[in-house]
Amino acid sequence: MLAPDEIERYARHIVLPEVGGPGQQRLKAARVLVLGAGGLGSPLLLYLAAAGVGTLGVVEDDEVALSNLHRQVLHGTGDIGTPKLDSAAAALDRLNPHVTLVPHSLRLTAENAGDLVAAYDIVADGSDNFATRYALADACEAHRKSLVTAALGRFDASLTTLKPWVTLPDGTLAPGYRDLFPEPPAEGTVPTCAEAGILGALAGVMGTLMAMEVLKEILGIGEGMAGRLLLYDGLRCRFEELAYRR
Repeated sequence: MLAPDEIERYARHIVLPEVGGPGQQRLKAARVLVLGAGGLGSPLLLYLAAAGVGTLGVVEDDEVALSNLHRQVLHGTGDIGTPKLDSAAAALDRLNPHVTLVPHSLRLTAENAGDLVAAYDIVADGSDNFATRYALADACEAHRKSLVTAALGRFDASLTTLKPWVTLPDGTLAPGYRDLFPEPPAEGTVPTCAEAGILGALAGVMGTLMAMEVLKEILGIGEGMAGRLLLYDGLRCRFEELAYRR
């Protein structure tokens, strides 16, 4: 049940016919695993917590650095040198004390991904390397957990949702991550964020879009992104969509 202060907190949700009281209850009961409390994870976690998602698991083993702060808005100057999990927990508790953060201070690998994923309803990937993305996507497919995933460039980004066990309107099975990226790029061919740079607000745009897709998946509303890849060009303020298949 929603407490009286929760009813007021989520009043603008509850008046939406697509959400209402039952939808807000679904959000409160939901368990979402978020990979990373960095550029994408910061706005994603803030909006999921604000929306009343009851349990947020966060996989993160890094500390806050000064160079993070132009895009990782979950953390502040006073958090430099502290674990991101600690500053994330403090920030989310300030925002919404009804939300429980479950910290996972580790690196996700092919060996531990399955156990992590199995404990949650839906997963959101804000990681920054292909090895982690493949391991997480494989585990989500094996456990039939919807995976909202995004990737950032310097001024551009992409977003999709992976549900490779569902049937699309055309009767085919939805594609998985390995259909979109059959093999990782050769080592050294994709520069890191530190090498290439990134405009900080780009992470905010995509992290917020990720939150929107996670909320839609929990509520069962709208059209999902399975089989659809959203591309964002920040310099031209243009969105494009590509269909992809198995």
